[in-house]
Amino acid sequence: MTTQSLTRTPDAAPRRPGFRFRSEAERFAVVGAWIVIVVIFGALRPATFLTVGNMGTIFGSDAVLVVLTLGLLLPLRAGDYDLSVAGTLTLSAMMVGLLNGGHHDNIWLVMIAALAMGVVVGLINGLFVLIFGINPFIVTLGMGTLLAGIVLLISNDQTFAGISPGLVSAVVGDRFLGIPLEFYYGLVLCLFVWYLFEFNAVGRKLLFVGTGRNVARLSGIAVGRVRLGALVGAGALAALAGILYAGTSGSADPTSGTAFLLPAYAAAFLGATTIVPGRFNAWGTIIAAYFLVTGVTGLAILGLGSWVQDVFYGGALIVAVALSQLARRRAEQEIA
Repeated sequence: MTTQSLTRTPDAAPRRPGFRFRSEAERFAVVGAWIVIVVIFGALRPATFLTVGNMGTIFGSDAVLVVLTLGLLLPLRAGDYDLSVAGTLTLSAMMVGLLNGGHHDNIWLVMIAALAMGVVVGLINGLFVLIFGINPFIVTLGMGTLLAGIVLLISNDQTFAGISPGLVSAVVGDRFLGIPLEFYYGLVLCLFVWYLFEFNAVGRKLLFVGTGRNVARLSGIAVGRVRLGALVGAGALAALAGILYAGTSGSADPTSGTAFLLPAYAAAFLGATTIVPGRFNAWGTIIAAYFLVTGVTGLAILGLGSWVQDVFYGGALIVAVALSQLARRRAEQEIA
């Protein structure tokens, strides 16, 4: 998806009186929808939904989705798709489970190895895309499938438990204000990505490359290097999400990351409709992620079957992509 800067020209036509209100309403529409569903589910199931434990679960355990989606923003901002992030997450979690839980290797060394694996995966993705000119959609789809096969190979299709209590405590065991620490890890990462996108030259280059690669190249931007860096960053953060997943569950299973790919894309595109409509942005992403998780959790508490998660996330992705396209076109019309 491409986006454009919303900078106005000096001779732009004056905005209509109701423009500012509509603009602000659009920016915070997802926030408003989030509040509405909290009120609805709270009214329907106050004894189970509006509890400290449930809120802690929503904000804590789903930080894995937040970290994965924030990593996904890097290539999306540069106009690329990365479908290998779920496979990277699964392999990272399995490395923690197999090496630490199974072989009792030092947890710090295992985490470093998992992060290095994520960097290598992103590097391989980027090199295939740039050297051979292959669409990143195809490359990363193949890489994700390859990683899934590697996970089955090294795990023998088994689940590994016994992960270091230190990691489990640092992720979900220890809490601050009743919320597991992993929520705050995701929040810190969100702050970093927000700073990178809004106040750092790297973020501006990502935006320019995603907006128009030929124009960015003529402007002196190393387009290939920017795209490569985005894919490497996505791989590293996907591996970090895998470590958090292992710490959250205290185990690793061969299909742990499969369920995260669809909601990650749904959160990324829905996030592009809020806070900074028309652009992939950090704060919109974290709001969209928790909006989706709150909806799924509320529907589950109402007693709906396991099918509701796939239906909700799939429908949300379709709607989010449509809304993000509308937001982008509106932004283009405003600066035309």
